[in-house]
Amino acid sequence: MSHPFKFKKFTIHQDRCAMKIGTDAVLLGSWVEVSSHVKSILDIGSGTGILALMLAQRSQADFIDAIEIEPNAYEQAVGNFENSIWSDRLFCYHGDFKEFAQEIDNTYDLIVCNPPYFDTSNVNDYSSSFERKTARFKSALSYQELIIGIRKLLSPSGLFSLIIPFPDKEEFLAHATRQDLYCNRLTNVRGHADAPLKRSLMQFGFKKTKFVIDELIIETSRHQYTPAYVNMTKEFYLNM
Repeated sequence: MSHPFKFKKFTIHQDRCAMKIGTDAVLLGSWVEVSSHVKSILDIGSGTGILALMLAQRSQADFIDAIEIEPNAYEQAVGNFENSIWSDRLFCYHGDFKEFAQEIDNTYDLIVCNPPYFDTSNVNDYSSSFERKTARFKSALSYQELIIGIRKLLSPSGLFSLIIPFPDKEEFLAHATRQDLYCNRLTNVRGHADAPLKRSLMQFGFKKTKFVIDELIIETSRHQYTPAYVNMTKEFYLNM
């Protein structure tokens, strides 16, 4: 059984979720830009609900919606929302994002997503769980389908942020540009100084602007974190 993961201001129960708490979600939830103008937030593929809860802690948004297709994960997210101090601002929809995007009339000031992908470097870890495969294969929600939905749901001045594998960065940029969504912030992530780049944190909006690409290194050695990573995540992790 998977034990609850305790953050400074909330606890994530994850025993019913195929995808457990990982560094990707914490990176995105800490990195994403949250201005005082953000009144509505959407978390796509919420899983345990961690991103929605991190953004509830960081924002004064009037409401934070989440959508999750997998039944067990949906019920787990609902429970985690109800057990938090922000339960009155959090709501989880059970369903498919493509259908949600077609049917919903709301737009959102901020949309976040830790999207499905399949990490071939860990193929053996994923082979035993169908739910885990469903949560990570691109076929569950292609980048193109994701971006088309984002274009409809994002408010004119809104921002969309996500984290993806570094090798997918150029593909995602190309899909986004075709839908008039432009990257205005980009941070590439590596585990340690000598490791290859592993993830890209990306932020998009409808306005085309110049931006600076930067880099984040997580560790100096095993479980010894860089000042930049500590500074980014210290509002969440208990021991930071």
